[in-house]
Amino acid sequence: MAENRLYNAAAKGDERALQELLNEDEFLLDRVSYTCPNKTPLHVATINGHLAFVRQILNRNPQLAEELDAQRSSALHVASAKGYVEIARELLSAAPDMCLSRDSQGRNPLHLAAMKGRVEVLAELVRSSPLAAREKMDRGPNLLHLCVKHSQLEALKILVPNLSEFIDSKNDDGDTILHMAVMDKQIEIIRYLVGNTNIDVNATNSKGQTAMAILEQSPPDKTISEIRKILRPGLCNSHNTHKQSQPVKWLTKKRDAIMVVAILIATMAFQAGLSPAGGVWQEDLTLDSNGNMVTNPHRAGESVMAHNHPKSYKSVMRSNTIAFVSSLSTILLLISGLPFRRRLFMWILMVIMWLTVTSIAVTYAVSIVVVTPKKNRESLSDVIEIGIAVWSGVMGILLVGNTVRLIDRWLKNKGIIVWRPGRYRDLVEVNHENGSPENV
Repeated sequence: MAENRLYNAAAKGDERALQELLNEDEFLLDRVSYTCPNKTPLHVATINGHLAFVRQILNRNPQLAEELDAQRSSALHVASAKGYVEIARELLSAAPDMCLSRDSQGRNPLHLAAMKGRVEVLAELVRSSPLAAREKMDRGPNLLHLCVKHSQLEALKILVPNLSEFIDSKNDDGDTILHMAVMDKQIEIIRYLVGNTNIDVNATNSKGQTAMAILEQSPPDKTISEIRKILRPGLCNSHNTHKQSQPVKWLTKKRDAIMVVAILIATMAFQAGLSPAGGVWQEDLTLDSNGNMVTNPHRAGESVMAHNHPKSYKSVMRSNTIAFVSSLSTILLLISGLPFRRRLFMWILMVIMWLTVTSIAVTYAVSIVVVTPKKNRESLSDVIEIGIAVWSGVMGILLVGNTVRLIDRWLKNKGIIVWRPGRYRDLVEVNHENGSPENV
């Protein structure tokens, strides 16, 4: 039968035989695609790694790339498990969505490539379908869990940069990849995770155990001691790392809110500059009815406050301009991509925001005093002066406090310890006992 000859040609990679069969029956591949009981000729050719044969089949019938065998595996599943990167590329070109296809065990082609350590195929599949790389298998393991479970360090190195948000994710048993690596005593994987990623060494599993707690339950040997040395620096520095990351996390979460506030203040300052309190003159006034120059001439569009209250007008314009420029500076800083993980940049942004809010508050205070009738102005002025004094005092205290903290941290980085809280003493002693430098 023609079908048997086709399968024999696929097993041998005989392109000439395939061409002869298709010349005899041009619909042979179409018929096989829905009559084959198990694997298609494309499966067979892929299993045997016949790239040219696979390419010829796909040129004639690319729909075969979507056919599944009895285990619901596609040809791409086979190529991924075998590590045939060129064949995988051909199959991806014909049916890119097959990266999301799952076999009878709930595995997509990326899962198989990770389990088998097919690094080149895995990198190709991740580039082609980032969404498939984020899918979990049944019972919760993702690609990172599979790499650790099957001791595939090189595959893990390929995936971590693309799946960094899943570095602390847990499977259905409640274990992170660090828990799994410690359970299996995979030293190289543990060293890579602790030294090259931001994995949480103190994360707990469903039993409330950290990786170190799991390690302590194992019988003591050289492996245990070495893993303990790898994990200990992360345990010692975890408290400080968490504290230092809080401003960064806060800024990341509040970046959009800060941007909205800065834009709102810039809009208010712009409007206050064009339409100052008291409005503007609606017509020119340079001569009186007798044709003589008036004492206080003005032109249409000029500020009423500038003529009637020149000192207050100067104060308003100064504070309003400061608010406008500093709010624009905040917007530029937020969209510039500067490294806000550095405390200096955090401090600069904080100072600019304080200056912005304080300046717009001063603009309001002076403007409201000017437009208030004289009989009510004295009591209002007292309230506003007290409010400005309290506000400025609070801002000054915060500014000085944060400046002192910034300087103190800079001095500590230089090895100059000016002041150290008592709660750090025990930690310093622990660090010295462990032979590690003081790093707090």
